[in-house]
Amino acid sequence: MQFSLNQTLNQLENTPAVLKSMVVGIPTDMLTTKENEDRWSIKEVVAHLIICEKTNWLDRINIILYKGNNQPFVPIDMVIHFKLAQEKTFEELISEFQERREKAITKIRLLNLQPSDFNKTGLHPTLGKVNMEQLLATWATHDLSHLIQVSRILAKQYDHMVGPFKRYLNVLNT
Repeated sequence: MQFSLNQTLNQLENTPAVLKSMVVGIPTDMLTTKENEDRWSIKEVVAHLIICEKTNWLDRINIILYKGNNQPFVPIDMVIHFKLAQEKTFEELISEFQERREKAITKIRLLNLQPSDFNKTGLHPTLGKVNMEQLLATWATHDLSHLIQVSRILAKQYDHMVGPFKRYLNVLNT
């Protein structure tokens, strides 16, 4: 597959609705359930996605476009989302995520990125040089990885109910 900005933006646009549809009608306590103590709840996943919308993707795109390798990306705060998840309801979180994502996609479309922009680079704090195409592809893949995570959290609620079928359900064996 070759990189397509439109395809990537369409996928990014869909994430909030996909996430919302995955959890509609589930009990509130399932939104705070974790696979284990080292993993995140669904609320924490959404809070993390909000933090990334606030401090990661657009900021890094702008650094690549306007500062290049002269300014490294700011590292993501990997704990602040826990506080956000405690302070807000799931409905507030998903609404904020959707609003922030819509605004981000609009801003990216307004940038009118050209194929030549995809090779422009910035400095990741641990990975070194990365280009725009890699950043955008990572953004889409990041969303997908968290959708998988939410799927796992939901699936594991059925772990004790599926009986011998568990051997065929990879999501329960990860």
